[in-house]
Amino acid sequence: MAELSVNYSEDSIRSLDWKEHIRLRPGMYIGKLGDGSAYDDGIYVLLKEIVDNSIDEFVMGAGKTIDISVYDHKIYVRDYGRGIPLGKVIDCVSKINTGGKYDSKAFQKSVGLNGVGTKAVNALSSTFTVQSYRDGKSKKAEFTKGELIGDNPEIETTQRNGTSIHFVPDDTIFRNFRFIPEFVENMIWNYVFLNAGLTINFNNQKYFSEKGLHDLLIRNTDAETNRYPIIHLKGEDIEIAMTHGQQYGEEYYSFVNGQHTTQGGTHQQAFREAVVKTIREFYKKEFDASDIRASIVAAISIRVQEPVFESQTKTKLGSLNVGPDGPTVRTFINDFVKKELDDYLHKHPDVADGLLKRILQSERERKDIAGIKKLANERAKKASLHNRKLRDCKWHLDDEKQPEENRKKTTLFITEGDSASGSITKARDVNTQGVFSLKGKPLNSFGLTKKVVYENEEFNLLQHALNIEDGLDGLRYNNIVIATDADVDGMHIRLLLLTFFLQFFPDLVKTGHVYILQTPLFRVRNKKETIYCYSDEERVLAINKLGNKPEITRFKGLGEISPNEFEGFIGEDMRLDPVILSSDVKIKNLLEYYMGKNTPERQKHIVQNLRIEKDEADIIAKAEADAEAETLVVA
Repeated sequence: MAELSVNYSEDSIRSLDWKEHIRLRPGMYIGKLGDGSAYDDGIYVLLKEIVDNSIDEFVMGAGKTIDISVYDHKIYVRDYGRGIPLGKVIDCVSKINTGGKYDSKAFQKSVGLNGVGTKAVNALSSTFTVQSYRDGKSKKAEFTKGELIGDNPEIETTQRNGTSIHFVPDDTIFRNFRFIPEFVENMIWNYVFLNAGLTINFNNQKYFSEKGLHDLLIRNTDAETNRYPIIHLKGEDIEIAMTHGQQYGEEYYSFVNGQHTTQGGTHQQAFREAVVKTIREFYKKEFDASDIRASIVAAISIRVQEPVFESQTKTKLGSLNVGPDGPTVRTFINDFVKKELDDYLHKHPDVADGLLKRILQSERERKDIAGIKKLANERAKKASLHNRKLRDCKWHLDDEKQPEENRKKTTLFITEGDSASGSITKARDVNTQGVFSLKGKPLNSFGLTKKVVYENEEFNLLQHALNIEDGLDGLRYNNIVIATDADVDGMHIRLLLLTFFLQFFPDLVKTGHVYILQTPLFRVRNKKETIYCYSDEERVLAINKLGNKPEITRFKGLGEISPNEFEGFIGEDMRLDPVILSSDVKIKNLLEYYMGKNTPERQKHIVQNLRIEKDEADIIAKAEADAEAETLVVA
């Protein structure tokens, strides 16, 4: 036998310390890294890990206020709880499996029971400072990338009890990251909805909820289109709020021990089943489950001991039992809904009448399109065998056999025309990136019924490619990326696609799956270097950097970008703009304004915001002049 060329001995075995392991494998602790363009990117997980500890203090009755600020890349969190015991401040943020949550009597129903969260934040931050205020004394410690650099002695203080933490995520790990305020704001709102009576001051703005999940639905629904007043039910370790609107699909906000389980889990599925069962029994009629749940908007929050999640980022509950000796989650939720919802409907006949009318309307709508739906699905099934519109990838979001990291990367690019789809198809990652090619501008679906989704072949094929006909449970791609030219026609196509999603599948947008692809507008290069620019400002800086009149190319469409170049724009550093639906904007009003009849308000908006672009040569000449002027100023 040939001798092995690699010497395998005791010296080959290496043990990493806690911070090295976290920095080497951050995905094990915080999920995907990202750049902040998705609500579940790592920088938001870091913030959440810190705030969770402050929330646990509030739950234990210590401190009713939390101060949070996020400016540029710096994060500050201050609570007014009991404060970390001064002798354990350093250990609590730098020693794995050290914390105050292992004693179930103190923190019976906390999310962060593994003692890792704050340590992960410490290890993944370029600077991390913790200070505890306790009984008139204070202790401060400073770290960089998990390494202790400042162990300050205890000092006297007049500050109220509590803990403050400052940190800056390490930009060598979270490259080109930025915090999107709307994502942080949604996180803050969820905290106050789940902890009625808690006040959070975020960037000097106050967030507070008096009625918990009832307020959550008030914020996320349109009272004018709700078919009946919000049903709000509370019990020990469980809270539920629900109503039915006019939108298509089902919309759920589910939580476990304060953790937003964006991917649902056993508790959300149990609630869906319990609602169907209870309503059938109340009306004594075997309604179709889809008719009962159509247009539902609901929130459920439960607290359980020792929850088991399906990932480190805790976005899907896997627990089967409420506690070590308690009932199953399904039984617990079913028993609560069966009694409380049934009692509520008996006591509020107006709500029961509104709910029944919504169910009967859904039943009529389903039967109206049953025939065309069957034909459309048969056509889609045949087309899927040789669908020229879809160039699929190998891995999908709903493939349980794939690790979560691979499933999170799955992306469908929706492109206009064959030239653009051709470039992306040649440059894409065939494992995680699929391409759906539009033949032109899609139909304006505003004001149309869901029948159009089946009558319009392109919409029907897109619906089947995404697998969202019956909700998001079977969604095949985590990221739906609209990739159109940055011209008037491209913008119009974006608007038409967003209208389609918001009209028929609003939860796809609300749950953060839809993005706009940023592609470079200019290429500035000389013989030594090439710089791709995404704006006029970046182009000016590139001209200034390269100097001596570099070659400038203006990309007029995606089809003009070669596959070799495109590969860099849809890889790890892909620039995506998330489509964020602000909670204070109602979908119906939004679509009416932009896609309805040409109202005086819209005409006024267009006139006030109209820009007349100059000839491209003039623009480039101006950029060169600006760059030259900047050079003179610097000199």
